[in-house]
Order: sequence, then C-alpha cells, then structure tokens
Amino acid sequence: MTITLVFLAFLMGVVVFWLFRQSINVQPWVAQAAAQDVQVGVLARPTAKITLVVFLAVATSLFALFISAYAMRINYLDWTPLPEPRLLTWNTAILVVASVAMQWAVISARRGSVEGVRTGLGVGGGLSAAFIVGQLIVWKQLSDAGYFVNSSAATGFFYLLTAVHGVHVLGGLVAWGRAFTRLARKDPPKVVTLSVELCAIYWHFLLAVWIALFAVLASPALGLAICTTPAAG
Repeated sequence: MTITLVFLAFLMGVVVFWLFRQSINVQPWVAQAAAQDVQVGVLARPTAKITLVVFLAVATSLFALFISAYAMRINYLDWTPLPEPRLLTWNTAILVVASVAMQWAVISARRGSVEGVRTGLGVGGGLSAAFIVGQLIVWKQLSDAGYFVNSSAATGFFYLLTAVHGVHVLGGLVAWGRAFTRLARKDPPKVVTLSVELCAIYWHFLLAVWIALFAVLASPALGLAICTTPAAG
C-alpha cells in the first residue's frame, strides 16, 4: 500500500508540473494563438494524445489504489466471497469485440473509408452500451439473490470496482458521441481521424482495465477473487 501511495504522489507531481508548464509558464501570445486554434476546431495531435495519456495514467492510479485496498481487506477473517455471475464472461467478450471495432474504425479512417469508420464506431459504441446494460443485469442478479452493497466487504468491493469502470465506459461513450458527430457533419479528415484514434486508445484502455478487474473478480488462481463459486444466471 505504501508503494502505491508513493507512486500516486509521484504521478500527481508529474501531472501538476505538466499542467503548470502548459498554463502558468506560457507566454500570453502563445496562449492566445492556442485559443484561436481551439476556436477553429484544430487541436495539435501531440497535445491531444498527451492529455489523454495523462488522464489514463491518473485513472490507472485510481484503479490501482482500489485494488490495493481490496488486496489488504481480503486478508481479514470476515471476508465472504460471493457467487460469480456467468454474465461477467459474456460482458468481457462484448468489450473485447467493442475494442476491436474501434480499432477497425481507426484503420478505416486512415484509409479514408467513411463507411468503415461509421461501421466501426457504430458497432463499438453499441456494444459498449450493451456492456453497461450487461453490468446492470449482473447487479440485478446479485441483488435478487440477496447480495447488496452493504451485505459484506466482498460485495461492496464488487459493486465499487464495477461501478467505477462503468463510469469510465460512460465517459468514453460521451467522447464516442463527439467523434460520431464530427463524422456526421463531415469535419476535415484529420480532425475525424484524430478523434477516432483517441476513442480507440481509450477503448483499449477500458478493455485492459476490465481484464485486470475480471481477473480480480473471478479468478481464484490469483488468490484474490471476490467471486469463488459458480452461480446460475
């Protein structure tokens, strides 16, 4: 846990320093030029991707902190695992296909295929929405079986981890909507391609985080699983 906190402190220091360099330590005429670029909808590729990477680093730290707290809590004697909803496996498969579809949209954008981009974004966004619905169904299955947020520490962590990841997916759908809007109004190809690339990077991140969480939630081999017994439904 101490190592995690040190890592978080270091990461936040890097973020604060970067933001300082991007805002406080910028000459007025440079800031004015940047504002004009934003007004016309032009965002430099390195800046946009660096911003996303910083956000993903902070999000990764958040999940790492939750998992670290969970790894400490599991050692208490009152830890009671809950049944594993079979739907978690299907939800994982759905998110995998969504990530692949987003990558297909990127490839299509680089090739100049508008139809391919539309198909990739449509499938990726639709499956991501289905993933959210699937997670809500999992919650309903557990609550119907009497596993509520306050039932035990295990159920509390289950709802917490899946909820935080779900919020990130919903945030991704907002960015997805913007990318789809830019495609629909026929923005310049470079703008559309950048927007699609950023969406794809974020979806690959969501998939990577979910695979890690799925291992924590349903993999007894790690010795950390919240769910250790099969469940119907």
